[in-house]
Amino acid sequence: MTITWNGIYPALTTKFTSNDELDLPLFEKNLQAQINAGIDGVILGGTLGESSVLSTDEKEKLVKFAIEKVSGKIPVILNIAEGSTREALQQVEYAKTWGADGLMALPPMRYKSDHRETVQWFKTIANATDLPIIVYNNPVDYKTLITLEMFDEMKECKNIEAVKESTRDVTNVTRMRNRFGNRYKILCGVDPLAVEELCLGADGWVAGLVCAFPKETVAIYRLVKAGRIEEATKIYRWFMPLLELDIHPKLVQYIKLAEAQEGIGSEAVRTPRLTLAGEEREAILKTINDGIATRPELPDYLSIKI
Repeated sequence: MTITWNGIYPALTTKFTSNDELDLPLFEKNLQAQINAGIDGVILGGTLGESSVLSTDEKEKLVKFAIEKVSGKIPVILNIAEGSTREALQQVEYAKTWGADGLMALPPMRYKSDHRETVQWFKTIANATDLPIIVYNNPVDYKTLITLEMFDEMKECKNIEAVKESTRDVTNVTRMRNRFGNRYKILCGVDPLAVEELCLGADGWVAGLVCAFPKETVAIYRLVKAGRIEEATKIYRWFMPLLELDIHPKLVQYIKLAEAQEGIGSEAVRTPRLTLAGEEREAILKTINDGIATRPELPDYLSIKI
């Protein structure tokens, strides 16, 4: 399936049972809610997907299950987040075998690679597959900044098609456009900066709170791209306290709690993460419930032509 890299791409959470096994029925419930809301693709095994604690067998089950359930409607993308090139290439091979439509790739985990090493890492991954790739540029959480100069060297890899822009510097969208034009698709990767980056020319949004609020997320994207900024801004302002849950170290727990409150997920996480407790849980729950209680009425956003 061709990936356009336009629109909303949820970084889906991984659902677990109380016995710490994959909860595929609950995963399907959330996935269907995303599809019904009009999302454009899904990303599995990302930060929100708790990739570091998933086994290869679990990734295989998730990818194959998602492919079966989306029935060709949208692309299924697997995140590659590994510490060694050898393991990254193995995961790339698995993704192709399992039927994934594309890859999201992080720089090396645990080791802060320099310019030459980072470029070589991405080129090696790209040259090992024909799957389209979105590069995840998140120096805040993963310590390695993928610079304009690195992207310049990676231009020769035609299947490196897009970037998940998570530097938290909105001017980087303009720098990328000025330097590369439309060579790379740009997707905002930081929920509280989404409208700003979409207005500056980002093509899409790899979203987090979409896991709990898919309709509102898709509505904002479509309104912005249709030039209906005032309408989008009204929803965005309501959404902001929730969107800010995406930039906390406990974003997995926070977003899973929101999913549970919306009836399309559960709070279950895999250790070393623990479910929220005490005053912290009450504070986050209040933010979520306040948002649910005051959510705005949405226009018929799926009919908007963009």
